[in-house]
Amino acid sequence: MSNQFDRKDFLKISSAAMGGAMLTSMGLSQISFAKKKNVLNQDSPVRLGFVGIGGRGQWHLSSALGIPGVQVPAICEIKPERLYTAKRWVEESGQPTPTLYGADEDETAFKKMCEEEDLDAIICSTSWKWHAPIVLAAMNNDKHAACEVPLMLTLDEAWEIIETHESTGNWASTVLGGFPDVTLLNMIRRGLLGDMIHAEGGYIHDLRFVKHAPDEEPWRLWHSIYRNGNLYPDHPMRTIMPALDINHGDRIDYLISMSSKAVMLNDYAADQYGKEHPYATKEMKQGDYNASLIRTVDGKMITLNFDTNTPHPRGNYRFQGTKGVYLRDRGTNRIYVEGQSPESHEWEPAEKYRDEYESPILKNYDPPERVVEIRGHGGSNRQTSINWTNLVEAIRNDTSPYIDTYDSVTSSAVSAVTEQSIAEGCRPVDFPDFTRGKWQNRTPILATA
Repeated sequence: MSNQFDRKDFLKISSAAMGGAMLTSMGLSQISFAKKKNVLNQDSPVRLGFVGIGGRGQWHLSSALGIPGVQVPAICEIKPERLYTAKRWVEESGQPTPTLYGADEDETAFKKMCEEEDLDAIICSTSWKWHAPIVLAAMNNDKHAACEVPLMLTLDEAWEIIETHESTGNWASTVLGGFPDVTLLNMIRRGLLGDMIHAEGGYIHDLRFVKHAPDEEPWRLWHSIYRNGNLYPDHPMRTIMPALDINHGDRIDYLISMSSKAVMLNDYAADQYGKEHPYATKEMKQGDYNASLIRTVDGKMITLNFDTNTPHPRGNYRFQGTKGVYLRDRGTNRIYVEGQSPESHEWEPAEKYRDEYESPILKNYDPPERVVEIRGHGGSNRQTSINWTNLVEAIRNDTSPYIDTYDSVTSSAVSAVTEQSIAEGCRPVDFPDFTRGKWQNRTPILATA
């Protein structure tokens, strides 16, 4: 397939299909923040600058270049081959050559881009340590920031992001990390499972090869060497938080975290590269399995698991209410509803419930087919992902994405608090209230009409 965009066909795709009317019919709440920027005219371009063009960065760039009305005037990437691939993709889309930052510069070239470029938002897809510095540079230069997860690594960074958001009116969001299971959320909000009591999920993904492969994401290994906690809570939390009304009627009160011993990364290095390889004997701080128990002010519980070091299939989740329970087990959805399921205390397939309770957000989401498939790490597709639609319209309409700054910070801050719990002998640790009391009256995430 040619990588060349047909500019005429591209422009024929109606930008109205990506507009605010679509989001309203989808049921996406449009939450505004305190200090307002200018709402963009529907004919005005949404101008995005990209920082980091690895696998995920390429996927996001490809996503953006297929959305009518989105322009990419600037790219920042320290690896020249990636930088010039991005340049070529922008040019092939029919847009002007972007300004390039990062080649032959230091790792903070993103600061120069944020200072010099007239952009609406920065898209951050770098290694984790740069996420907070990049989004802060964006917000402090009158730009929003959409970031891959986690948003930051420390509680100091978390509070700095909150305070910068509140003082500037610019937001930082982990909307790029994906979209919740809104059909399950619809079941919960319509009372199928009763009152929620407990949710369990986790990032359970074998990344031993990735951590040891120079061409993949070897920076992940650094975190296993020097940190110990639940280092990647955001993917499960994106569905758990709205299901339990975290920051929207309830909040995290405290948590306790515990990790197993660390042996698997050493064993993997010895098996793949030999017992004399440096990583075969290097001390790893991150336990191979982490489990964290989280309790909310309202008495709900979350069991959050983290395992990227052992051989296993991908992770699952479980939601327990007073009337029933929902389980996703390796892609198979099962449910038990007291008084409705055909067999007492026996699982049944969840398909009929998913059909009945399909979220209006999904029912009304049907973006036009793209001219060129999305490329990069995230899967090929000819339709724009719902989280990208949400992101672009939040920028255009001067609202926040479905996961706002407070929720994004809360989700990512789980890592830092679990690290504190483990470092202090696995004791309970109070969780910060990043909303400063506003959680009691905030509209639920993805509230439908």
